[in-house]
This record gives sequence, C-alpha cells and structure tokens, in this order.
Amino acid sequence: MTEKLFQHDAYLKACSATVVDIVDNGIVLDRTVFYAQGGGQPGDIGHMVASGGRTITIVDTVLHRDTGAHLHLCEQGDILPEIGETVNASINWDRRYRLMRMHSCMHMLCAVIDAPVTGGSVSDGRARLDFDLPTPPDKEVIQQALEKVISSDQPMELRWISGQELRDQPELVRTMSVSPPIGDGDVRLVNFKGIDLQPCGGTHVSRSGEIGAVKVRKIEKKGKQNRRVIIEFA
Repeated sequence: MTEKLFQHDAYLKACSATVVDIVDNGIVLDRTVFYAQGGGQPGDIGHMVASGGRTITIVDTVLHRDTGAHLHLCEQGDILPEIGETVNASINWDRRYRLMRMHSCMHMLCAVIDAPVTGGSVSDGRARLDFDLPTPPDKEVIQQALEKVISSDQPMELRWISGQELRDQPELVRTMSVSPPIGDGDVRLVNFKGIDLQPCGGTHVSRSGEIGAVKVRKIEKKGKQNRRVIIEFA
C-alpha cells in the first residue's frame, strides 16, 4: 500500500521513495506525492531521479483497475528502476497548483448552487460540474457569488471521520455519481470554513483566496434535469 503524502499536505512537491513493484510501464512506490487520477481530477505528471542521476519521465498517475495499486506511468523508452531502488519523485508543481486551484473552485461552485451534483471533471485551467436542476441558474448571479466566496479568503482544513459517521450525515455527500473516497475505513472531509464541507480525495489550496480570478464560461443544458456549469481561469 502506497503512503499518499498528498492526502495530508498537497503542497509537497517531491519526496524520496523506494520502488516496491513494477507493473507493465508503471512504477509503484512505498510513498508518493503524485496524485492518481480519480474523482474527476487528472493524475499528476513529473519525473523521478533514479540511481546514477538517470531521469524517468512520469506522464500520468493512475490506480490499477484490478488491484488499486498507485501506478506512476513512465514515458515509453525510459529505463525503469529496479525493485528496492531509491528514487526522488517530483511532480510538475505549476500544473498541480493550477489543478488545486480549479478543484477548490468546484467546491465554491457547490456552495453557491444549491443542488445535487450529477458529474464533473477538472482539467488544467478549466473545470465543470453538472447539477440536478430543472432550470439553468443565472450566469451573472453565479459569477458574482463565486467572486464573493473566493475573495472571502477562508481557510481550508482537513479532517477524517468514520464511514459510519458519514452514513449518519448523508447531507455531507453532494455528488450523486461518485462514491465518497474511503481509505483505511475513514473518510476525508475538506472544509472551506463557512463555505463548503464535503468528503473529497482531491488536492486543494489552503485558502479560498488562492483560487484567484475565475469566470463562468457557459451554462449548458445536458438533459431535462441536468445543467452543466463550465468555469475557467479569468
């Protein structure tokens, strides 16, 4: 089981780790700062430095479909490290930080639109959430509400509750399409104080103000009861 350092500190950019397995073209480490694709957020990219200074390019990070192993996928042609070898793993921080800001913005969007979330995805500089709504929300009203909660610069804190505690508080779950991330029997809650509280396994900024300026790109109809809100950095 890989220790996921980013679950406790999303600002870690690098770590030293030991290779514990090689699966096809993927490296499994005993610990990592690389987020694996999931919950609508892309996996991290970056590189590893192996013995002798050899650089290995990481083009994606995913969870193995069958085993759940945390796979750091290498660029084709790179020489893989040996099991037991120590490597220094570093994420592409600029990209990760943009994803952290945009993922955090989706929490702001959940706060200003009072409706269940039916789907969503985050990409570099752009993201969207789908809401269970019969009529589209007003674009300008959403824009102003987002600007207000972002500029309030509220702190984010993490805490863990048990699966039973989550079942006792079903109102915490906003997403209809994705099950809450449960690890080791516990669920991680992301709390932007006074704005949004919900279970989430992604990476986030430490204060809402770090999100920066965003704009509501468009609101689309995606079915009788589904409205898609697309956000971009301004």
